[in-house]
Amino acid sequence: MSQEASVGVSYTTTSRHTLYSRIMLRLVPFLLLCYVCSYLDRINVGFAKLHMSSDLNFSETVYGLGAGIFFIGYFLFEIPSNAIMVRVGARIWIGRIMVTWGIVSAAMMFVSSPGMFYLLRFLLGVAEAGFIPAVLYYLTLWFPSEWRGKATALFMAGIPLSGLLGGPLSGWIMSDLHGMWGLTGWQLVFLLEGIPTIVIGLVCFFYLDESVEKASWLNEEEKQVISRDLAAEHREKPLHSFRDGLLSKQVWLLSILYFFFTMGLYGVSFWLPSIIKTTGIDDPLQVGLLTSIPYGAALITMYCVGRSSDKRRERRWHLALPAIAGAVGLIFSAVFAHDALFAMIALTIATMGILTCVPQFYTLPPTILGGSAAAMGLALANSVGSVAGFISPYLLGWVKDLTGSTNIGVIVLAVSLLIGSGIVFAIPARLVNR
Repeated sequence: MSQEASVGVSYTTTSRHTLYSRIMLRLVPFLLLCYVCSYLDRINVGFAKLHMSSDLNFSETVYGLGAGIFFIGYFLFEIPSNAIMVRVGARIWIGRIMVTWGIVSAAMMFVSSPGMFYLLRFLLGVAEAGFIPAVLYYLTLWFPSEWRGKATALFMAGIPLSGLLGGPLSGWIMSDLHGMWGLTGWQLVFLLEGIPTIVIGLVCFFYLDESVEKASWLNEEEKQVISRDLAAEHREKPLHSFRDGLLSKQVWLLSILYFFFTMGLYGVSFWLPSIIKTTGIDDPLQVGLLTSIPYGAALITMYCVGRSSDKRRERRWHLALPAIAGAVGLIFSAVFAHDALFAMIALTIATMGILTCVPQFYTLPPTILGGSAAAMGLALANSVGSVAGFISPYLLGWVKDLTGSTNIGVIVLAVSLLIGSGIVFAIPARLVNR
């Protein structure tokens, strides 16, 4: 009997479950921590805005443009960043990204004019470009599809977790630490939330392994099982080359789909504190505590839907239904904009649906993409989605300056989610239901 055959006999379903659970425990919590830092550094401008705009005399449009211009840098450097990542390795590139964006995020404390605000937000996008695709590509090197949905959902839990923890943290910094070291509350938000990212980025270089083969904490038999599982899955994927990841129709369809979902995602991410404030709540700490409610609910929903999607090997309905729920929540948040209780319920439903779409979307590309195509296809989808990340917050800021309310902009975001939920079914079930 060959060595490979003997591995197949000795490794039962239970043994594989134990093996992949151990890998999950080793890698995903740390990558989740990285993403919490990433997303917090990306959206803490939403909390800083509560005082920064008045201190610097920024209009709503200036804020919306600055929040969105992050994604211009992200868009321009996303694909080049992942092309470099394929060459130097995901471990080194993830660490490099975190260190540079932590430095730029902390430097946001020096903003004193719209021009400097735009420049640093643009540089933050450049620094962070490639992070999410690099991590998702990294997960494809360790997990077959039946485990990847759960791993992706747990990693993407960094979005609601950053809101759950970051809201109260940012509110507390702005309320209680204002004036420390001669700095305003919003300056301290950028400084104190940027430094941990730099530290964790440095840890990446030592904690993460470049590949299964280089993992000293796995024995040879375990490495063979993983390599064989991944190789068998790789042969079933229709797209593998660098060119496939950039030019195939399926990848572009996925990218357009992600664009519409991202419209809703960043509308909520950048404007949730301000929307809550319009209900009559002014204290930053109270606003921060209230933002943790939608994010906490979304954390539970993301995990449950991800687990259901993996168990049933069904991807399309598990993506479309949360998008529809998110749209309904946004619509009702506009209808009950001046009723704090009903607005919070609607925003919670919207956040639960919208944030659940993100990990569910990211289970789709790896089902049809392998090798270099996976790295570049993920980069392309994320890059196209970043265009929506620019449009969405800018749209809400412009609409609020024009009408005095974000309601019309919120309705546009809801329509975007409904369009995305329809596009999901243009993707053949046979390609993604794995």
